[in-house]
Amino acid sequence: MVVQSELEKIGLHPISVELGEVEIEEENLDNIQDTLNSSLSALGFELITDKQDQVVDKIKTLIIELVHHHSNETKFNLSAYLAKELSQDYNTLSHLFSEIEGRTIEKYFIAQKIEKVKELLIYNDLTLSEIAYQLNYSSVGHLSNQFKKVTGFTPTAFKNSENRSRSQLDKL
Repeated sequence: MVVQSELEKIGLHPISVELGEVEIEEENLDNIQDTLNSSLSALGFELITDKQDQVVDKIKTLIIELVHHHSNETKFNLSAYLAKELSQDYNTLSHLFSEIEGRTIEKYFIAQKIEKVKELLIYNDLTLSEIAYQLNYSSVGHLSNQFKKVTGFTPTAFKNSENRSRSQLDKL
């Protein structure tokens, strides 16, 4: 809603505004691109016009949606899911993502899952077993090992600690 409101303030006509993607009626934005960039960056957003950056951003958006909004719906193969959703070969997507982000899609996916585990540990009364099931981990041990590898804490130590910091999803 914030992005849509900002677009309308500068005289654009948004058709659809979704996470990571905006469609507008206007064809040519060259004359207002600087205004658009400064308006969006003031709100913490950025305009992505490079095609490769758009693909990487779409990969991130799909992973965020999957982990934070659809994590327990079904078991899936991440590479097949991304390839299908983006209609591109996974190896091409993986290479592009690694080249631009400096890490693999898998590491990004794990970082998002660990952030979701932190959220569930802090704000819910779920057991570690329920969290593991919800996020499609094969076992509580697998979840605990991955959590400790990424954060340096066991899930229990994290939950009991005073410093339970979380990261912004777009900063992972």
